[in-house]
Amino acid sequence: MRSRTTLTKPLVTSDPGLRLRFATDADTGLIFKLIKELAEYESLSHQVAADEESLRRSLFGERRVAEVIIADYHDDPAGFALFFHNYSTFLGKSGLFLEDLFIREKFRRNGIGRELLSCLARIAVDRGCGRLEWWVLDWNEPAIRFYKGLGSRPLDEWKVFRLTGDSLARLAKTTE
Repeated sequence: MRSRTTLTKPLVTSDPGLRLRFATDADTGLIFKLIKELAEYESLSHQVAADEESLRRSLFGERRVAEVIIADYHDDPAGFALFFHNYSTFLGKSGLFLEDLFIREKFRRNGIGRELLSCLARIAVDRGCGRLEWWVLDWNEPAIRFYKGLGSRPLDEWKVFRLTGDSLARLAKTTE
């Protein structure tokens, strides 16, 4: 598998007005702003605990755990995709997990989301990944229709589980 892409040049799109690019440290403030806009759209603003410095460390620090592609539409920041590698024991390959895909409202229906997902698919193929996957909130019917239209399928047989806060700390202490 090839190493993680560090290119800063524009990525290929079918729209000359759309520029996709890997985020740099200088984009940290913009990324944080877009994350807050996404949280507001999803009515989850109260869950945002990140700040610019934690994002900077995670995305551009010594141990980079995720990557971001920024979509600029006619030189205006239109959205982003934040993703990271995961691993499938059944495939014996890494995959890409799309943590967040967000297009600002005034830029929706311009094909930007499709271009970002197409770009991620190319990255996955280029890096030898076995799959690209993501979650979507069950109430987000426009996104669900969009994703199904791309040929993806929901995995209804799986349930997502999560440990956070006190529950995570409590379980961590049981093994000490």
